[in-house]
Amino acid sequence: MVIAYRREGGLSGDDRRIIEADRLAFNRGPPAETSPLTGPVLSRAGSAALMQATVTFSGDDDVVLDAVQAARREVSDPGGGLQAKVSGPAGFQADAIAAGQSINGTLLAATAGLVFLLLLLIYRSPIFWALPLLTVGAAELSSRALGYSLSALGVTINGQTAGILPVLVFGAGTDYALLLVARYREELRLHDDRHVALARALRTAGPAILASGLTVVAALLCLTVADVDGTAGLGDAGVAGVAVAMLTLLPALLAITGRWIFWPFIPRAGTTGQPQARRPWRRLGAALARRPRAIWATASALLAVLALGLTGLDDDLTRANAFRGDVESVQGQQLLTRSFPAGTNAPTEIVVPDPRRAPAVADAVADVRGVVGVQQSTEARPVCCSTPCSTATPTRPPPWSSSPPSARTPSVQEAPARSSAGPPRSSATCASRPPGTPA
Repeated sequence: MVIAYRREGGLSGDDRRIIEADRLAFNRGPPAETSPLTGPVLSRAGSAALMQATVTFSGDDDVVLDAVQAARREVSDPGGGLQAKVSGPAGFQADAIAAGQSINGTLLAATAGLVFLLLLLIYRSPIFWALPLLTVGAAELSSRALGYSLSALGVTINGQTAGILPVLVFGAGTDYALLLVARYREELRLHDDRHVALARALRTAGPAILASGLTVVAALLCLTVADVDGTAGLGDAGVAGVAVAMLTLLPALLAITGRWIFWPFIPRAGTTGQPQARRPWRRLGAALARRPRAIWATASALLAVLALGLTGLDDDLTRANAFRGDVESVQGQQLLTRSFPAGTNAPTEIVVPDPRRAPAVADAVADVRGVVGVQQSTEARPVCCSTPCSTATPTRPPPWSSSPPSARTPSVQEAPARSSAGPPRSSATCASRPPGTPA
């Protein structure tokens, strides 16, 4: 976690006292799994300062949220021209968690609302829409239970999966419901017994539903070979969700409710409804059936043209542009970018298993073009990875220190070992780059 302070024209004496007071206040009772703040470290121009703390994240989102929120309550936006923002990896993680928590409920509500509107427009019944929506909702809950079971088996289920899976299940389930219900309504006009009509609808519409579902399943299985565990887990969970969507309660509910569920346009035996020749979808289907090869060839060519846009796909997604809105972690990164070398917010970490080789690794990294500085630390204390990181003891008010030397004279420091019983088991070196230098 990185706290950035900045004032145009330079930090004043009052600003430095505010920063020091913030550090002491936070360190009096840091949140769980959070180290005391170290620093402050002054930029070369004297217009900015930063402090750092290590947040130990072991999968519990509340640990990161508590630490970042506590820091933001203490330091953010003191006013008077002094800017203060909490950023760093922990800040970005906290903002991502908060965004995910707010979007899941909104996304599910928007999906359910859209499905409700479509069902109301298609069937023009104030009652019938409840059946497909109820069955799709049950499928969505079942897919969550399957997701929990998959996670117990070792499949990675994260916020990405939790957000996409409900949309996938709602879309697939509604699509399959429309296919079945359309055929069922036609059969109701041909048979007095609704059970016979439903059985015939299942036999005729079932193959189309199965083919559609298996096509989606085949596409989702491609995700399971991804190197990223979260993406591979999305494939497994998506397959389970589509399978559940195909096996819904809709046939049973249709058999129980009968014809009246379609009120006021109830399909009765012996009626044909709107004349077949006047139905626009009937005419479109007949036109497609007359020239199937020309239709699929034209559609394939059109899709190929639309796919040409992938040649200009830019996958350079950074943390700064991962959010639609303006979040504090991005604001803090912008403050750091204006005053400190690139990499200060999230420096490169190099883990060296053999601590005896750490000095050689540090020297080699320091010689790399664009590296501003290197710091070395053992496991005796949190690794202080960014170039301007302070090495002062956090329990005492540290002196103000300036930024590290330039890239020509990199800084290499080593923290003391945990005990004198033997050398530490591992060491880490970290490097940062000057602004504008590509990683």
